[in-house]
Amino acid sequence: MRNTNTGATTTTLDSASGAPMHPSHRFAPRRSASTVRSRTTANPGTEKPRVPAEFADPGLTTREIAVLGAWLRCDSKQEVCAVLHIALGTVNTHLSRIRAKYAGVGRAAPTKASLVARALQDGLVTLDDL
Repeated sequence: MRNTNTGATTTTLDSASGAPMHPSHRFAPRRSASTVRSRTTANPGTEKPRVPAEFADPGLTTREIAVLGAWLRCDSKQEVCAVLHIALGTVNTHLSRIRAKYAGVGRAAPTKASLVARALQDGLVTLDDL
């Protein structure tokens, strides 16, 4: 990913193709949570192998994942609005639906900190992303 500044606007370019990217795609995950869990391997050596925990999938849409990722990386919802070019009401709607989906699978996430934990558990973000 590469940013180019052309005066009033900044365009993000895909590092592989060099094509312009929509701002919401900057925060979209590159792999699903189930893919991350399936690729986890045990620690070699004398330690017991670490078995990844299985968590119920809340079934988040690509857009919900993008909004969640942006919100976790930004300091405020207004900043998310500016980054993704959406209204504050839209951000709030996405976040309330995300929370409802997590609660629906028995993994309630009423706070931003608990959403960070759920996103880390599901492989939607890494500590380096935050």
